[in-house]
Amino acid sequence: MFRRIAALALGLLSCAPVLAAQAPAPSLAGVYRGGLDLEHYWVSEKLDGIRARWDGAALYSRRGNRFNAPAWFVEGFPEDALDGELWMGRGTFEAVSGAVRRQTPDDTAWGRIRFMVFDLPGSSAPFDERLRRLRRLLAGAPPARIRLIEQSRVSGETELMATLQRVVAAGGEGLMLRDGRSPYRSGRGDDLLKLKTYEDAEAVVVAHLPGNGKYTGMMGSLVVETPDGRRFRLGTGFTDAQRRKPPPVGATVTYKYTGTTDRGIPRFASFVRIRRE
Repeated sequence: MFRRIAALALGLLSCAPVLAAQAPAPSLAGVYRGGLDLEHYWVSEKLDGIRARWDGAALYSRRGNRFNAPAWFVEGFPEDALDGELWMGRGTFEAVSGAVRRQTPDDTAWGRIRFMVFDLPGSSAPFDERLRRLRRLLAGAPPARIRLIEQSRVSGETELMATLQRVVAAGGEGLMLRDGRSPYRSGRGDDLLKLKTYEDAEAVVVAHLPGNGKYTGMMGSLVVETPDGRRFRLGTGFTDAQRRKPPPVGATVTYKYTGTTDRGIPRFASFVRIRRE
C-alpha cells in the first residue's frame, strides 16, 4: 500500500511545472529619487520585455516557470547563469509575452526575440567585475539571439536626465541604474534602481464596474487593491477590446501614476497591462 502511494506521489511530481533548480531570487529595482552620487552607477535602457533567467540549460521566468524556447534559440548560450529580458524591441511587450507563453514554440516569433542580458546572478563579485565578465562571456555568443544590454556611465544628474528624455523620445520606457560596487542581491534595494518619467506599481483586481455612454455594455473601470490594502478605481488606459474582456478578478495589473493623494491613493492612475509572470 505504501509503495503504491509513493509511486502515485512520484507520478504527480513528474507532472508538476518544471522549476529552476536552486535559483537565487531575482534582484528587483527600487525607484530612483535623485541625490545619489552617480559616479559609481552604470546606466542602461529599461527594456519593456519579459524577465528571464538562464540556468545553463534552459530559460525560466521570474517565478521559476520554464519557457518553452526552441532548442535552436538557446544553442551556443554560455553555461553560466544569466539574468536578462526576452525582448522584441520597443513597444512589443504584448507580442513577446504572447510568444513566450505558448506551450508549443512558434519559430517565427522566437526568431524576433533576443535575450538581452544584464547580470550574472551566480557571481559574488561586484557589478563592475560582473560586467567585465559578461563582456567576455558574450563576445562569442550568437548576437542574433543573445546580447549584452549596453551599459554606460553618466557625468551627473544633468546627463542622466538628458539620457532619460532621449530614450523616452525614441519610444523607450526609461532607464536602469546599477551600482558598480554592489554584489548581486535578491530582492529590492538601492543597488538596482529604475528611472522613468512616471511611477508605476501593481495592484490586484477586486471588482469590475460597468461603463456608461460609449462604454455601455463594457467595463467602465476596475476596482483594484494595492499590497497595503488601499482600494481605488482604475478607469483609463484600456483599449475597447480590453474593456470588452477586462482583466479578471484576482489578476495582478500594472498601472502608472503621478504622485499620490494625502490618503496615499495614486493620482492620474492609468492601466498598463496584466502581469503575466
